[in-house]
Amino acid sequence: MNGLYMVIISALILVICYRFYGAFIAAKVLALDPNRPTPAIIHEDGHDYVPTNKWVTFGHHFAAIAGAGPLVGPVLAAQFGYLPGMIWLLVGACIGGAVHDIVILFASIRHDGLSIAEIAKAEISKSTGLAASIAVIFILIITMAGMAIAVANALFNSPWGTFTVGATIPIALFIGVYMRFLRPGHIGEASFIGVVLVLAAVFGGSLIQHSSFAPYFTLSRVQLDLILPLYGFIAAALPVWLLLAPRDYLSTYMKIGTIGALALGIIIVQPEIHMPPITEFIHGGGPVVPGPVWPFICITIACGAISGFHSIISTGTTPKMITNEREILPIGFGAMLAESFVGIMALIAATSLFPPDYFAINSAPAVFEKLDMAVKELPFLSQMVSEDIAGRPGGAVSLAVGMAHIFAKIPGLESLMSFLYHFAIMFEALFILTIIDAGTRVGRYLLQEVGGLVYKPLGNVHWMPGIIFTSALISFAWGYLVFGGSISSIWPLFGLSNQLLASMTLAIGTTMLIRMGKLKYIWTTVIPLCFMIATALTAGFYNIFEFYLPKNQLLLAGSSAIMMLLIIFIIFSSIKKWSSLIKDKNTTKVSV
Repeated sequence: MNGLYMVIISALILVICYRFYGAFIAAKVLALDPNRPTPAIIHEDGHDYVPTNKWVTFGHHFAAIAGAGPLVGPVLAAQFGYLPGMIWLLVGACIGGAVHDIVILFASIRHDGLSIAEIAKAEISKSTGLAASIAVIFILIITMAGMAIAVANALFNSPWGTFTVGATIPIALFIGVYMRFLRPGHIGEASFIGVVLVLAAVFGGSLIQHSSFAPYFTLSRVQLDLILPLYGFIAAALPVWLLLAPRDYLSTYMKIGTIGALALGIIIVQPEIHMPPITEFIHGGGPVVPGPVWPFICITIACGAISGFHSIISTGTTPKMITNEREILPIGFGAMLAESFVGIMALIAATSLFPPDYFAINSAPAVFEKLDMAVKELPFLSQMVSEDIAGRPGGAVSLAVGMAHIFAKIPGLESLMSFLYHFAIMFEALFILTIIDAGTRVGRYLLQEVGGLVYKPLGNVHWMPGIIFTSALISFAWGYLVFGGSISSIWPLFGLSNQLLASMTLAIGTTMLIRMGKLKYIWTTVIPLCFMIATALTAGFYNIFEFYLPKNQLLLAGSSAIMMLLIIFIIFSSIKKWSSLIKDKNTTKVSV
């Protein structure tokens, strides 16, 4: 198989899906109204509700949803071969993920920018809303932990990567001030300056790597486990225009530009896919993903095909920035398809490595020894990127190596593989940190909503003590899981929670469609809902009884069980509400 064919096939499918299915969802199913004021316009406050340029909002949304999932997930799923991952990335995104994202973003905008839990409360019942709040907070904590572990594994003992990624934070702060006070409205100018500074940070990391300052930027895994939650706390507490929006916007330039460059590199180099279409591990027992191809292809790829986490962003920061309902189609539907394309590029980069090298990177040394495989290019690759890349599980390193390997085959770039590898690490870390930015902030919103039921001032999103307290609490919660955690234990739990949340969101979206009189269109959400709930519950039982309990990981087993029970309760509550709405004469009359 040639990587070029995978690029062409994927691009055509995704473009056709946006042009026809996306337009159908926007015009017929949701009936977007460009004349209806959005929450950002109605409640503008300069802190959370901020009317924002469409492309900046797209940049923020894409950067926030496209975290580690479309990069790490497809790379880990490459264990099963390139074919299962490619099929699920395309089918899942077109039929499930894009519909999921646009429906819930629309629902939040029509519900005044409220969170998914508050939407559940309004559409279904108070008890459902409370269960949704608990489920989302639970899932959010696990998601942040999974993302943070991936970036920690990529950056520890890497002064180049640590300096470059760290430098993007003050750069984002400067661009936020620049666009807000120094040169308001000059988005293109600010973007150019920001991108130049980020590229300069990559070159600066190279100088740091070979200087006496390198020890100051050489952090251990433990140090990163402490620093990342601290960063999440700061990002959640600061105003959205100061760090989150400009950082995500700049990151999007890097992300789209890098993925575009990777697609071009694949077209030029036409790398051979060395991983077979299907491997011996499809029935389970693999060194990277422990379970069988179904349901684990779905929960491993997660965000690249369909992601419940997207609903947290779509009902958190993004609906408070959109200025016109017409923007819901490109931002909600389009960003998900763009993320799917990112996943395809990641899959190509990973599967272009020889299988023994892929497994040597993504397995612990003791585990790889049992596979009885002989590495091929791994020593050469380690030398070329100036890092020891063996035994770095999590997907990020193997993806960066695969990307650098493809770029280095372009004429004139052969000697730049070390730079290209560290650029790819920075590129991946930006993906992950932007989702930590937005995810921790949304977690703060949710904690304030729930906390307001116990102590009323906490429910005030402008009360600074409440902002600081809830930001610290959500950061500590996911930081606790990161500290000493591993990708093999956290990622399956992240994938499970992600797909369970997607099931819940689709159920809530279906309820809203029925209430709107769109009964004949509920197949658009019910079909992916049925598949996702079957997938998630099956994976949950695998996690609990095959992996966590045998290893005496009671906290992870209990977390899986609690999430499954919460989602089952919400699904049954939704079905009960559907029956009530369909029986209502007025609803039935409108729907026909």
